[in-house]
Amino acid sequence: MKYMLIMRATDEGWASVADVDMDEMLESMGRFHEEMERAGVLLAMEGLDDPADTVVVDHGSEPPVVTDGPYGETHELFGGFYLLNVASKEEAVEWAKRAPGTRAGFKTEIRRVSSIDEFPQDNPWIQKERAWREATGQL
Repeated sequence: MKYMLIMRATDEGWASVADVDMDEMLESMGRFHEEMERAGVLLAMEGLDDPADTVVVDHGSEPPVVTDGPYGETHELFGGFYLLNVASKEEAVEWAKRAPGTRAGFKTEIRRVSSIDEFPQDNPWIQKERAWREATGQL
């Protein structure tokens, strides 16, 4: 099963790591990534850029409204993710508990990623998606 670990932090959480030595942070994250690679569970990972560079498309009106800058009111910002292939939600939770650089003000949201096999296989759009996934090596 695939699970996404969505890394979130409050403004206070981000502020608490502002003075952390970058080499130390990269070392601890690198070791964590290596552990996941050795365990064969890591499928993908990405960090996101500064939320000040965000663009938001609000579909609440026609045409949609585009605004620059951080989201409206934020309590927690999405900072990056890991995509894991694990046997269970419990295993995903155990990996999330070990994530480096986390402290008060940080949370990890864990969500299962749906499989294409869960959708009606006789649907032409699902058939096209399956063909695309096979052609791009995703199945």
